[in-house]
Amino acid sequence: MDSQTSQSSQASQSPHPPHMFQVDLRGLVDLLSHHLYSSPRVYLRELLQNAVDAVTARRAEQPDAPALVRLHPADGALRVEDSGIGLTEADVHDLLATIGRSSKRAEGLEEARSGFLGQFGIGLLACFLVAERIRVVSRSARTPGAPPVEWTACDDGSYTVRTLPDSARPEPGTTVHLTARPGAAEWLAPERVLSLARDFGSLLPYDVRVGEEPVTALPAPWDRPYPSPAGRRVALARHCHELFGFTPLDSIGLDVPLAGIRGVAYVLPAAVSPARRAGHRVHLKGMLLTERAEQLLPDWAFFVRCVLDTDSLRPTASRESLYEDETLAAVREALGERIRSWLTGLAAGDPERLTAFLAVHHLGVKSLARHDRGMLRTMLPWLPFETTDGQLSLEEFAQRHPVVHFTRTVEEYRQVAPIASAQGIGVVNGGYTYDGDLVEALPSVRPGTVVAELDADTVTAHLDAVDPAEELALSGFLAAARAKLDPLGCDVALRAFHPLSVPALHLDDRAARHEQARAAAEEQSDDLWAGILGSLRGSAPRARLVLNHLNPLVRRISSLRDPELIGTATESLYGQALLMAQRPLRPADSALLNRAFIGLLEWATHGEGDR
Repeated sequence: MDSQTSQSSQASQSPHPPHMFQVDLRGLVDLLSHHLYSSPRVYLRELLQNAVDAVTARRAEQPDAPALVRLHPADGALRVEDSGIGLTEADVHDLLATIGRSSKRAEGLEEARSGFLGQFGIGLLACFLVAERIRVVSRSARTPGAPPVEWTACDDGSYTVRTLPDSARPEPGTTVHLTARPGAAEWLAPERVLSLARDFGSLLPYDVRVGEEPVTALPAPWDRPYPSPAGRRVALARHCHELFGFTPLDSIGLDVPLAGIRGVAYVLPAAVSPARRAGHRVHLKGMLLTERAEQLLPDWAFFVRCVLDTDSLRPTASRESLYEDETLAAVREALGERIRSWLTGLAAGDPERLTAFLAVHHLGVKSLARHDRGMLRTMLPWLPFETTDGQLSLEEFAQRHPVVHFTRTVEEYRQVAPIASAQGIGVVNGGYTYDGDLVEALPSVRPGTVVAELDADTVTAHLDAVDPAEELALSGFLAAARAKLDPLGCDVALRAFHPLSVPALHLDDRAARHEQARAAAEEQSDDLWAGILGSLRGSAPRARLVLNHLNPLVRRISSLRDPELIGTATESLYGQALLMAQRPLRPADSALLNRAFIGLLEWATHGEGDR
């Protein structure tokens, strides 16, 4: 006895007969409306979908059969007629009255399934989102002798089935009648039905009309012939404005025959955040599937909005998003390659359009170039970077400087850029998103390029040393200044540098800032935690305040003899250097600035009174 026979025998001998699931239709409709579907508007997509699938099924058996879908809204009701395959009474009992079963699995239709839109058999049930009663009148094209059949269902879960005289439906096909539920009549209004039908069905391959108004508009804008490339760009820009509400910088064809994809990507005219996920319009075999497909493109391609038609991607159960599988991953890679090719083509043949594009969307291209060395090599002469020589590409900057120095943060760049520029040190601001990674990757696409992170020691080493005799003469001033800043974890150095207008330069690096943060936390902690933080004390170099010996103000301060006034002046220079570097101030720094300001005021007013 095989296992299947054994299981059947055990089931028949069970003392407890099996029970059938009972379905609460009201509860199921509530589940659909609040959890599966995003809006009642999908009811019309389900009606169109069923009609189009019925026509597809009939044409699979009768290629010359008419392919018509007609929608007639009026007075809180909607009638949808199709010239499709139709149903017999047995089909109605087997398909319409059994929730979860799809007519696409009916015998004789399996071979045509790839042409169907629906896959999950929910079908007419979604119409209960807006209707309190659904009436279906159908006549089978597969069984010509079968009479028309009527199926009527209410939202309380009851339904009736009866046969009708031939005059009720002379030709094969199906008519669906909806009666609006209270408060939902607006969804069946003629203007709303026409708007939804055009939104969902503009790319359907059959003749679909609402009354006398055509719904379909084929061929799709990206498949139409145009007199010239410029004419095509203008037409697609108009289509983008009608669809998305903006005029694109450019349009990119998305023709991937192996994946059954045709469409277009529109380049956004303004910069957007990489974290913002753009919604794309995806049609499945002509029917709009979703306007918010987020996983269609690689993460770096956040600067385009797409509209496309496909016959290869799988929808989720709600048919409002895409199922993440190997096919979608392959499509995502293929579409990303099309956008890469477009960028490469601009770099090779249309530098003006590329420059205009990069002025807005360089961040997206940098994101791509960070992972794609070929794209980095292609974009190297074009991508802009903030440098001490102005906005330049890395290619031009590397030609000017034997060593490409860069900073990790914007704050580090701002504190050293004026001084480094005056000393002839070339520095790239690597603090912006992706920039630091791209600078470090430069040697891999430009062999022989030397890249080095700029630190405080490098800057200090490029500043001119003061004559030893002069520095010795100022040893008392320097000792007083160092004593004043030592509690802040900052050393004092004397150098001569340009520009002369800069009296002092505050230099530190990440290690020094980490050590400052650790020391501040240690001071504010209890004994146990202070001991733990103390054990983490590092040997990193401390921050330093570099005084400019060429600056007239520093010269006057260094000639002071009053230690207290020297300390107040040093604190003022320290605070001013922090502000110039746009460094976030610690509580101790803020207190120092306040103390130095009050001290200078007291000294100034005291001196005035003495006079």
